[in-house]
Amino acid sequence: MDVIVTPGGTSAALAAKAATQKIPIVFELGTDPVAAGLVRSLSRPGGNLTGITILAGETTAKRLELLHELLPAADLIAVLVNPTNPAYDFQTREMQIAAQALGVRLLILNASDQSDIGAAFATLARERASALAIGADAFLFTHRDQIAGFTARYVIPAISAFREFAAASGLLSYHTDVQDAWRLAGNYAGRILKGEKPADLPVQQATKIQLVINMKTAKALGLTIPLTLLGRADEVIE
Repeated sequence: MDVIVTPGGTSAALAAKAATQKIPIVFELGTDPVAAGLVRSLSRPGGNLTGITILAGETTAKRLELLHELLPAADLIAVLVNPTNPAYDFQTREMQIAAQALGVRLLILNASDQSDIGAAFATLARERASALAIGADAFLFTHRDQIAGFTARYVIPAISAFREFAAASGLLSYHTDVQDAWRLAGNYAGRILKGEKPADLPVQQATKIQLVINMKTAKALGLTIPLTLLGRADEVIE
């Protein structure tokens, strides 16, 4: 094996690092790779790892702001997060700071197993949350269809960190362009195959952000999307 590419987030990158200190590894993740112990520094990674970071965590607060813009009268907004994600504390802290600035209350819902998702939505309904922000997490991404189904069943406007959620009938997504991150990771893998060393390749950041709105879902929820929001959308799904 000449190079390992781990697009599955921090856990996948840590598992690959634990498995080998010789084979080059190119990661793609949404957390700080230095804090995660993957590289020594962003500019000089050292060791056998380098890769791409996406603005998953940094866009967390913005997703809450977009929900508030859509539903300015909302008093309680739920946040669905995976407590086993290494970025859990960061994501919840960013949401809490944003919620305080917006004058809304947060309902933190945890899900790290498929059965947790249904329980989380039952709590959301019981507490009468007006909207849902979904954390940037590989587990939640994998179960996006199930989550989108629950948002339709409970008639809850929701925003995710992944375009695929909006494509799966979710309402909104605001996220780094993952395809752009994969392109950058593929470029690094190619350079390594041509002889460059991960230790000498600085960690890059994918900075292209996309706002996606599913208008079909908005109509099903009985929502009118403000023109100010529509005008900023990179993609509108009809």
